[in-house]
Amino acid sequence: MLYPAFSRVFCFIAMAKTIAIQGGYGAFHEIAAHHFFENEEIKILPRNTFRDMVTTLKERRADFGIMAIENSLAGSIIPNYNLIINTSMHITGEIYLRIKQNLVAMPGVKISELREVYSHPMAILQCQTFFDTHPDIRLIESIDTAFSAEEIAEKGLRDTGAISSRLAAEKYGLNILARSIETNKKNYTRFLILTENGITIPPEEVNKASIYFTVAHKFGSLSKILSIISYYEINLAKIQSMPIPGKDWEYMFYVDVEINDYDMYQKSLEAIKPFTPSLGILGEYRKGNSVIE
Repeated sequence: MLYPAFSRVFCFIAMAKTIAIQGGYGAFHEIAAHHFFENEEIKILPRNTFRDMVTTLKERRADFGIMAIENSLAGSIIPNYNLIINTSMHITGEIYLRIKQNLVAMPGVKISELREVYSHPMAILQCQTFFDTHPDIRLIESIDTAFSAEEIAEKGLRDTGAISSRLAAEKYGLNILARSIETNKKNYTRFLILTENGITIPPEEVNKASIYFTVAHKFGSLSKILSIISYYEINLAKIQSMPIPGKDWEYMFYVDVEINDYDMYQKSLEAIKPFTPSLGILGEYRKGNSVIE
């Protein structure tokens, strides 16, 4: 017999969604998760790499995964496109997060005392101008912003800093020495919400889709497909080319389209099929919102 209080706790645990992220607690992926699943109970499941995160989803150890796919400054994360295409993952949503990078260190440490700063390569790239004014600090690449902050806290490193989110600094008890050090203050990262649990969005609510296709190595092959998309009044939001391994000078194209009429979108896919050896849908979902950390 379950006592009432225990029953309530059990229901709470059962209803919480498990979200797999790349990075540690306090990573920007966690911040994106809390924004996307706002007002829902979620449990964050950190993973070292994007491949680890995808494996966790495939093994059904998480309900959803969150994957950064592009940054407004650094561009697309090409390997992540292949991770989605080569698995059974599908996209059920997206969110655009305004990224604010901070220089963090142990309490009481000053910037002048830092000899090294660790962070993810993309974070370092986003903050290069700030560190140009601190030439004595050596920048070292790591697998994640939050993991870098966690290591400093665990080891008590007083000559080492990290570039991380405000949330990571709070979680690991670090001080923020300099706030919002990213070069461009309109620095957004687009995150995809992935799942393998069969969840779909009703067609009447779909206004964006991600598809992929290959084209024959013939003159005008790509332009024909893009013309068809235009003819059916489907707005092309993004196109990303990726080389096909083992096939010289042949490419796969990843395309995001914005949809005003779902039936017209379906007709456009049927019209494209004769012009591509392969055509796939990675996800149909609602267009994401832009939020600030």
